[in-house]
Amino acid sequence: MSGKGKSEVTRDVAGTREGFIPVRGGRVWYRIVGEDKPGVPLLVLHGGPGASHDYLEPLAELADERPVVFYDQLDCGNSDRPGDESLWTVERYVEELSRVRRALGLERVHILGQSWGASLAVDYLLDLQPEGVRSLILSAPLLSAACWIADQKKYVELLPEEMRKAVGECEDCRDFECSRYREAMRAYYRLHVCRLDPWPECLNRTIEKINPILYRHMWGASEFTVTGTLRDYERVERLREITVPVLLTCGCHDEVSPATAEHYRDRLPASELLVFAEASHEHHLEQPGQYLAAVRAFLCAAEG
Repeated sequence: MSGKGKSEVTRDVAGTREGFIPVRGGRVWYRIVGEDKPGVPLLVLHGGPGASHDYLEPLAELADERPVVFYDQLDCGNSDRPGDESLWTVERYVEELSRVRRALGLERVHILGQSWGASLAVDYLLDLQPEGVRSLILSAPLLSAACWIADQKKYVELLPEEMRKAVGECEDCRDFECSRYREAMRAYYRLHVCRLDPWPECLNRTIEKINPILYRHMWGASEFTVTGTLRDYERVERLREITVPVLLTCGCHDEVSPATAEHYRDRLPASELLVFAEASHEHHLEQPGQYLAAVRAFLCAAEG
């Protein structure tokens, strides 16, 4: 598709609207909660690459004050899945974000990106310099692949010896389906992705929907084995170009370590950092009350 044309509404009830927006390569699904609320809308960008919006659904609680807009990126979640690897680029996903914003008429907007979604938000501001963006919330952000990889190496070194050995051996021979590698990966995820037991239903839905081919193409075999097209992604030296208010968040056990988050904060001119104790990458799920209160206060201050 050309990416031109209006959004297609499939359901519109009680302040909630969902439908599809044509973009280059297909259609992306969206949902707006609290469309009738007066506050500046919050546009939510999910991580992955290849995940879906589901695990970010708790942010809908903010729709008592403002519209909260979710969408699934192309080849993700409820959106079309053309499976064309030529579309799996940062530049096209930035283009897609711009198209979604235009189609939904989000002239003034706050943007919240989680993990890879934060990369997308940052590149959108850096590349397109759009007007009307009031603030950014960057939760557990990927802004430097080198920093991410360094953090994961430190965390892997803290795993039991047999798991460390399995990771090293399986990475050497590129056997990522090995049961020993998968066991180490699961242990790692319980420490640094989500420390809740059991995982929340919304996160499990995202895991069930994830596009593993897209994830491997852009990222790698796991969170700590980075072999995809994002392995050279670096934006730290350009962060000074972002002048809107920025809230950075991470967990103290996050894949984005507090030290790395501080590194980002020091390069963003109008930023603040909130670190959640005893939490990890999904700190918005592990400590939802504290997280939502912080985001709510930040959004109100940015509009002040």
